[in-house]
Amino acid sequence: MCPHTPRCPDPEEPDREAARTVVSHPEQGWSLLCNGIVVFEDTGELLPGGTAIPPHRPTDLFALPSSSAVASSHIPAA
Repeated sequence: MCPHTPRCPDPEEPDREAARTVVSHPEQGWSLLCNGIVVFEDTGELLPGGTAIPPHRPTDLFALPSSSAVASSHIPAA
């Protein structure tokens, strides 16, 4: 299926998202990879067999304040 050298990872492999993009529609929020996976802007995936992978974006985690923000928010005792 993949004409690239080295071959793109198969859809079942853990690094499947490393396959090359063959069709991209950023205005619609999706791309088709060489291995048949449709990846979505929110990091969800649709595998060739129809299995849906939910979004798994690490930035969905809440952001911790930086140490400088914590230090500047300290209110001195009166």
